[in-house]
Amino acid sequence: MKKVKKSPDKISFKIPVYDLEAKKTGSLDLNQSIFGLKPNPQLLAQSARVYLSNQRKARAKTKNRSEVRGSTKKIWAQKGTGRARHGDMRAPIFVGGGIAHGPRGEQNYKLRLTKKMRKLATKTILSLFLTNKSILAVKDFDKIIPKTKKALGLITGLKAKDKVLSKSKKIGIIISDSSQNIKRAFKNLPFISVFSSKSLSTYQLSRQGFLIFSKKSLDELNKT
Repeated sequence: MKKVKKSPDKISFKIPVYDLEAKKTGSLDLNQSIFGLKPNPQLLAQSARVYLSNQRKARAKTKNRSEVRGSTKKIWAQKGTGRARHGDMRAPIFVGGGIAHGPRGEQNYKLRLTKKMRKLATKTILSLFLTNKSILAVKDFDKIIPKTKKALGLITGLKAKDKVLSKSKKIGIIISDSSQNIKRAFKNLPFISVFSSKSLSTYQLSRQGFLIFSKKSLDELNKT
C-alpha cells in the first residue's frame, strides 16, 4: 500500500459500484465508524508483528547427551592418567556428543492482541485504503460464473475504469463466507487474494494494493 499524504484532501465515504460486466451502476455509502479512522502506524506494525509471530513454529531441535548414539562406558580411568576427568563420549565437550542448552523444539512464539485492538487495527487499515481511493464494490458478485476466464475479464474491465486499480499488482477481494462462486472463479489468478469479511487480517490486507468488496461483505462488516 502507498503511504497516506500528510495533508490529504477531504475523504469521501462514497465508493463506486460496478456490475459483473464492469459497468458502473452507482455509488455506495461506507460506514464512517469503520472507514473513517485516522492513521495509526504503531498499531498496524504491532498487529503485523503479532500475526507473523503466530505463524512461526519451533522447528529447530538438538539432541542432548541422553539422546545421541554412543557408548556410555567411561573413556578412561578417573585417576592416574594425567588427563581431565570425563564420563562417556556423549558429553557435550566431545565432537559427536550431545548439545548443551540447544533448542528443544518447545519454544512458544505466540503473541496476542486484545479484541479491541484487533478491531481497531482492521478499521485503521480499511480507512487507509479509502483514503488512497483504493476501494470499490461489485453488485451481485455472488452470481459470477465460477470460471477463471470470466473472473479475469471482470478484473480487466475494472482496471480500464479505475486508474488506481490499473496500477495495483496485488488485489484483495473481500467476500462473505457463502460466496463459493467467487472463490472458485479467482483461485487460479496469482495476483488475486480472496478474504472473508469475518476473518480479516491486518497483515494480509497491508500486502494488497486495492480492495474489491461484494455488497454482502460490506453488510457483514457493519454487523461485526
